Amino acid sequence: MITKVYTKEAPEAIGPYSQAIICGNMLFTSGQIPINPASGNIEAEDINGQTTQVMKNIAAVLAEAGTSFEKVVKTTCFLKDMGDFAAFNAIYAEYFTSKPARSCVAVKTLPKDVLVEVEVIAEI
Repeated sequence: MITKVYTKEAPEAIGPYSQAIICGNMLFTSGQIPINPASGNIEAEDINGQTTQVMKNIAAVLAEAGTSFEKVVKTTCFLKDMGDFAAFNAIYAEYFTSKPARSCVAVKTLPKDVLVEVEVIAEI
């Protein structure tokens, strides 16, 4: 069975997709970008602020699905500039203390021209 996950504590999907999907005992999130769900805006212009907002958004989706950062098994991270890797990594490490498997790549452009996007796969 497939179940859609939705929370008002994370940004609305900006296209034809769900915030996350539960399939069996696994959660697959869509990429989270640094939109503050309360305002609908990207309020931080630097990698530190944007990464922190992304982590808050991921936390909200994980909580709605009944799981947590500790149960994340894989992340895929997208950075606009690999020059931001160290700053991104410092904040990422505060949240993903269980050290899940990860891919991190630089991309030319992200939705809404943000600096970072992260998606996760977690156990429920």
